[in-house]
Amino acid sequence: MTTDLTRDCPFCEINTGRAPATFVHEWSDAIAIVPLGPVVEGHTLVIPKTHVTDFADDPDVTGATARRAAQLCRDLDLVHANLITSRGVHATQSVWHLHLHLVPRAANDGLALPWRSGHSRKDAT
Repeated sequence: MTTDLTRDCPFCEINTGRAPATFVHEWSDAIAIVPLGPVVEGHTLVIPKTHVTDFADDPDVTGATARRAAQLCRDLDLVHANLITSRGVHATQSVWHLHLHLVPRAANDGLALPWRSGHSRKDAT
């Protein structure tokens, strides 16, 4: 369901200047902002200006947004980082506009990836 703008979408509101955000970078097709609750210093959201619900909604927009995140990662000289996105409530999606979390990582930073639930491969079988 790709659209140029969806009312009541917080990221569309930021993209059109109707809501505040701390911008890290802006391109013609995407923005990078500091999330409201960054998990570490440097945590950034990379968001397409075109409204797409999630990464499967429009593969071309997803690819272009991932390219912007990769450029930002290089520009910021992040040697260790995660790039994470979600699709659907059971995959931890909470805003229904594609966004990629660029999360700098460091040894012993205390962050556990979402799929580290304590279950081992043996438990899953």
